[in-house]
Amino acid sequence: MKVVKRMWIMAMFCLALTVPALSSAANQAPAAKPQAPAAQPQAKPALTNQDCVKCHAGPPADIAAAGAKHKNVGCNECHAGHRPASKNNIPQCSQCHEGSPHYKLSGCNGCHKNPHRPLDIQFGSKVTDPCLTCHSEQIKQLKQYPSKHTTLFCSTCHSVHGKIPACTQCHKPHSPQMTQAECKKCHKAHMPKTVTYGSDVVNKDCGSCHKKALDLLAASATKHKTVSCVSCHKEKHKMVPACQSCHGTPHPASMLARFPKCADCHSIAHDLNHWQAPAAGAAPAGAKKEMKKK
Repeated sequence: MKVVKRMWIMAMFCLALTVPALSSAANQAPAAKPQAPAAQPQAKPALTNQDCVKCHAGPPADIAAAGAKHKNVGCNECHAGHRPASKNNIPQCSQCHEGSPHYKLSGCNGCHKNPHRPLDIQFGSKVTDPCLTCHSEQIKQLKQYPSKHTTLFCSTCHSVHGKIPACTQCHKPHSPQMTQAECKKCHKAHMPKTVTYGSDVVNKDCGSCHKKALDLLAASATKHKTVSCVSCHKEKHKMVPACQSCHGTPHPASMLARFPKCADCHSIAHDLNHWQAPAAGAAPAGAKKEMKKK
């Protein structure tokens, strides 16, 4: 009996030790199984200029030859996508070009026909307004100093952008020896009737138009022979200087009172101190005037 009682006590003691462990294990949640990491979308590889060349050989060649500032731009900087993923991958010029009246013009491809060669400009035969958005000084001169050039289209003379035509393309030169460089010494294309010249213009250039004056000066025996035309006629074209501007008043007042004009004694500046006797039977100048009055 004592043995049975002792065994029962030991069994109860073991049960007391086991129940808390089972209770603690029951309260714990089962461990979660580790999950696989979510699949990350793979980034599409970016195309490079070298990739574009594989199919598009022409545009890169054009840019290399005459791309101007477009040489510094990658293909993807203008063409943001590729068809069919991008329905319209041809950019507008205004995407980069802005801030000038010229960039507000529509129809850029009318003159800049190949954007990969942007400065190879072609235009028709009656173009003016687009030119004025950049070349404002030229139209200002044409309007301020009217001439036949004012009525022309810009493209009449400048058939290719940047071309400066020779004056002799339309105009007969003053002399067979005259070159384009000599024309520009006196005439500006956008104000051609306003003749201006510098101190470097030689007498033969003036003599192309003023042949008689140059011949007289060349045959003169006075110091005027060695003086350049522009030394005297320096303010503006056709300006006739007063003798006093160089010579002052070398004669006494009594003589100047009798002969107020230098030419009364000295003839003309190009043929100085050279007189021709009047033809036989010719009436004096004063007599001619009296006859006209009658």
